[in-house]
Amino acid sequence: MYYLRMNQSFTCNSPDELLPIAKKLLELHADKRIFAFHGEMGAGKTTFIKVISSLLGATDTVSSPSFSIVNEYLSNNMNMIFHFDLYRIKSWTEMLDIGYEEYFYSGNYCLLEWPEKIVNLLPDETVHVTITVSPDGKSRTFSF
Repeated sequence: MYYLRMNQSFTCNSPDELLPIAKKLLELHADKRIFAFHGEMGAGKTTFIKVISSLLGATDTVSSPSFSIVNEYLSNNMNMIFHFDLYRIKSWTEMLDIGYEEYFYSGNYCLLEWPEKIVNLLPDETVHVTITVSPDGKSRTFSF
C-alpha cells in the first residue's frame, strides 16, 4: 500500500465552505470511487462525507454508521453510496466478515472514515483525504 503525494490543499473556516472543496475533490478524482478520510476525532470527516454524498445525489439521510460499520445510501441515479465508519472495528479481519470486496469492487462510491484500521485492504487507487484541525480549532485543512 502506498499513499500518493498530496497535491491539493484547501483551508476551510466554516461548514459553509465545504461545498467547493467537495466539488474540487470529486472533480479532480472523477474516475475514482474509493475515498479514505483521515483525521482526528471531531475533525469533520462525517460532515464532509455528508456534503460529498449530497453532491453525489444521495436521497437518504446521511449519518455516521458508527455502530453498523456501513450505511448504504441510494443516489438519485439509482447507484449506491457506501459510507463506512471503521472506528469500532478491532481487526481488519472484521472487514472480511462483512464482505468488503463486494463494496470496494462494486463500482459504487465507498467513503471510509478511520481507514487506518484496514490499510492493508485498501485498493491502490484509493484517494486519501487528510483533514487537519488548526491549533485554535477554528479551521480545517483538507489535503488530497
